[in-house]
Amino acid sequence: MENFFSQTYNFFNFVFLLIFILFFFLPVLKRQALHNSRMSLIRKLEKERGSRVITLIHRQETVGLFGIPFLKYINIEDSEQVLRAIRITPDDMPIDLIVHTPGGLALATTQIANALVRHKAPVRVIIPHYAMSGGTIIALAADEIIMDQNAVLGPVDPQLQGLPAASILKVLGKKDIKDIEDQTLVMADIAEKAIKQMVEYLVWLLKANGMDEEKAKKIADELATGKYTHDYPLTVEKLRELGLKVSTDVPQEVYDLMGLYPQPLGSQVPSVQYIPLPYKRTDIIRR
Repeated sequence: MENFFSQTYNFFNFVFLLIFILFFFLPVLKRQALHNSRMSLIRKLEKERGSRVITLIHRQETVGLFGIPFLKYINIEDSEQVLRAIRITPDDMPIDLIVHTPGGLALATTQIANALVRHKAPVRVIIPHYAMSGGTIIALAADEIIMDQNAVLGPVDPQLQGLPAASILKVLGKKDIKDIEDQTLVMADIAEKAIKQMVEYLVWLLKANGMDEEKAKKIADELATGKYTHDYPLTVEKLRELGLKVSTDVPQEVYDLMGLYPQPLGSQVPSVQYIPLPYKRTDIIRR
């Protein structure tokens, strides 16, 4: 009898240990499988387009043992990785940069944009959904912007401590100097410099891509001086109206790739659901 209980105890210990190992390693194996699928699709896209494909995709992904989501944005590590990828790309090889981002650090985005505009072969930035703020700066460095018909870019007006630089400057025109706090005056001085620097940088960037100075100044003034709120969506039509060349020929593989960057589910019931199959009209006509 004692031997039976001992065997039972050992069996349950083994089962518990097995469950623990599966609980620990399954997320790791799942992430590795997802990574391999992404790399395979990137390689397929490179062969079809004869280019170096780089992704700059920021989404919340479930990572780690407890599945904690982290909000991502363009940072210095991103710029280091993108610059490394550009550096090991031959001068005569085109670059396709897939961008999906809310923006990020100005230093990181300008480093990426500088490297792209200096690459000798054609550079194409592909935007399947959105590239706001710093993502827009990167898009402006491309020889060709390729966007989904419903994708958007955003204004690049500087933000100081979460406030639009242009709005900080307007305070000076609404109050007497004696009624404005010293900190606000300092911020207004920084805001003026930040806007001037951004306009000058955009003009340089657009001219480096072959745009004439007058047109470059017009676009820089439109995007960097606070004419719109920072989250204002610049559609394909609006960008073309500004004088930018935008294509809507996004490769299908890019959409497939985005499907491999899932958002973590905050609950058991997703907020968006549909049958993931392409339909013909005859498929849904009631018979």
